Amino acid sequence: MFAIGLTLSAFFAGNWLFARMGKPLWMPPVLLSAVMLAAVIALLSVNYVNYQQGAVWITVLLGPATVALGIPLYQQIHHIRALWVPIVVTLPIAATLAAVYAVLIAWGLGATPEVLASLAPKSVTAPIAIGIAEQLGGSVPLLMGGLLITGVVATLFVDLLAKWLPISDERILGFALGLNGHAIGTARAFEISHTAGGFASLGMGLTGVFTALILPLVFRL
Repeated sequence: MFAIGLTLSAFFAGNWLFARMGKPLWMPPVLLSAVMLAAVIALLSVNYVNYQQGAVWITVLLGPATVALGIPLYQQIHHIRALWVPIVVTLPIAATLAAVYAVLIAWGLGATPEVLASLAPKSVTAPIAIGIAEQLGGSVPLLMGGLLITGVVATLFVDLLAKWLPISDERILGFALGLNGHAIGTARAFEISHTAGGFASLGMGLTGVFTALILPLVFRL
């Protein structure tokens, strides 16, 4: 109960602070919550393994939360049918690049196989990414750090590139946010509109499925 209460308190505190700061893109509420939670755990000298075991029930809810994104996805099905060709073409290229560039950079810097396996699924939503990392022999805590950084950076750069190019189509923005920024990007997409959120859910879900099927095979090769 202590671990669950601590986690929920950090979550609500992060959202409150995010609103007070003017909702900056570079500091999403999930990052604020994670930093505050880590600080409290360190200050209270709480054993991380004990905390993790206590908060396992919240972790279990990641799966149902991801499945629930099928609702906005269904609401945007008419838009998705109209754009199935660019979606089918874009997804494999983008999802592959998301894994390849991270692994190549880490490999070039001399990373161990465990680190490579932890970074490979960094653009996939957490419930799927955890399973992939464990299958590849990676570290889940390291993966979660990679997921957090990826989500924040992807959200920031999608917004910046959208203004620079410029791109105003909410469907494109949502798909890019979900494909590259997983849950953090999807949360940002819903702030734009329900259409962007629906396409972000699509991008996040399809990226997870594609990566889960392809990455273990390619990583071994």
